[in-house]
Amino acid sequence: MNLPVHSPTQIAWVTSDLDATENALTGLLGVRKWVRIPDVHFAPDSCTYHGRPADFVASISLSYLADMQLELISPVRGENIYSDFLRDHGSGLHHICTEAESIEQLEAALAEAAERGAEVVQRGVMPGGIHFAYVSAPQAGVPYLEFAYLSPEIKAFYDYIKQEQR
Repeated sequence: MNLPVHSPTQIAWVTSDLDATENALTGLLGVRKWVRIPDVHFAPDSCTYHGRPADFVASISLSYLADMQLELISPVRGENIYSDFLRDHGSGLHHICTEAESIEQLEAALAEAAERGAEVVQRGVMPGGIHFAYVSAPQAGVPYLEFAYLSPEIKAFYDYIKQEQR
């Protein structure tokens, strides 16, 4: 597979307890600071789950280990890929993410993944310009792969979080 995306840029966990997971990863990996974004609303006009409009809320915590973003996701309400994972597997590694340089490259990556049998499970557009899609990837040893396009504004925000680690 020669997808038009970069190397993995994020490792993400789903958890029922952001504080405990932050503390565990801080102790194990030496992460210095987490940036918490509570109650992020994924709206049905811009997000789908299994092809249907999705309306849910999740709290997110972000940090960096060198250039690798660490993301913790805690579902709050609504049906989504995170709450289903937590119900079926408990807290744990959920996905790795790779970035596309454009929305067109993101779509090309999703088309190629589909040709290889990787179903899009959840996708959407977040305020600020994050376009994301999760494909089912159990054959890759991780439940999901996320492909994302990040706007310049989101990249600047992530750079700010990264600088806080130094």
